Amino acid sequence: MASALSGIKVLDMTGLGPASIAAMMLGDMGAEVLKIDLPPGGGSRGVGDGLPYFPESDEENEKMNAYMATNRNKRNMALNLRQEAGQKIFNRLVAEFDVVLEAFRPGVMDRMNAGYEAASKINPRIIVCSVSGYGQTGPYRSFPGHDANYAGMGGVLGLTGDDGDRPPVIALNIVADIAVAVYQTVIGILLAICARERTGRGQHVDISMTDGVVQILTGVPGGGEFLYQGVVPKRGETMTSGTLPFYSVYKAKDDKWLTLCPIEPRFYANMCKALGKEEMIPFQFDESKKDELFATFKEIFLTKTRDEWFDELTKADVPIGKVLELDELFSDPQVLQRQMLVEVDHPKFGKIQQIGISIKLSDTPGTIRSLGVTLGKHTQEVMTGLGYSEEDVLEFRKQGVVF
Repeated sequence: MASALSGIKVLDMTGLGPASIAAMMLGDMGAEVLKIDLPPGGGSRGVGDGLPYFPESDEENEKMNAYMATNRNKRNMALNLRQEAGQKIFNRLVAEFDVVLEAFRPGVMDRMNAGYEAASKINPRIIVCSVSGYGQTGPYRSFPGHDANYAGMGGVLGLTGDDGDRPPVIALNIVADIAVAVYQTVIGILLAICARERTGRGQHVDISMTDGVVQILTGVPGGGEFLYQGVVPKRGETMTSGTLPFYSVYKAKDDKWLTLCPIEPRFYANMCKALGKEEMIPFQFDESKKDELFATFKEIFLTKTRDEWFDELTKADVPIGKVLELDELFSDPQVLQRQMLVEVDHPKFGKIQQIGISIKLSDTPGTIRSLGVTLGKHTQEVMTGLGYSEEDVLEFRKQGVVF
């Protein structure tokens, strides 16, 4: 059975950054993904440079790569694009591939003669997707940064957390890194592929994590409304802050936590009835009753365990959820039923557990065909496919062009 992206060939030049997850998703859906890493001594200054991510032991390194889901469904080649010989090899790859996905600072790919302008001259159908913090244009384009920087600059971070003197709450790299760098990257590439079907030409996809965070404001309470109301919402005044009695987190009897979200009046009424507090139904949006409602709900939820409340209130048709720890998450029946935890056979390490594929397609489902491999695992294979002899590759290795 063909996968959704069978026949699409992607060059992944994202390093350890969040865009590597986007490349993984394309691979999961059938694209042929070749990850390009710089060889040792190649002068890498990308995401994660200098951090002790990889163990020194070759076997531990191999095992860690097998468990690293971001590198599944990818071959790996080590190629030094800072050398002219490496750039010529890259040009041969561009001629055969559909997509180049890169996450360098703006201008770096051009300096290596590997940017969209150079690539499109070799292959007019090539799609180059560039993922960066602030985009390819603008006064901040060359500034370094990470998720919290972009979440703050995009206006979302200032809306999260409690009011008063407490700082905004940083949300574990899910705002700019995941919501933007991953999903908008995948969407941008797929849109360019669709457009190419009509025009016959590729194009440059410019993904700015900060732009994407600004767009998130469209669906953030208190965000988009500013443009017509002109009032700047403060932390603690929006549902994103968890400071409304009916949209918050409560501790249960067993010291575990529940998320409570009966926003719509019918769900709120269901909850009040289930809690034996029908007299509170008229006061859902009464600001003068907010503290009283908080205190009442806090006291009530301490009378039963988290799982008891979950069972009771889901039966009452109330939006309630468990705050699951990871060891609970991966044994949860919903997660298991949806195959969000899967096992893949590794020839050396046996069963390897991976997070599953979230997009379910009925006719062309995604698959995990291979696990992550070590640096340069497929360099010889790729070079042979490009027409280079074993002697050529040996010489390139000596020169530090490939690894």
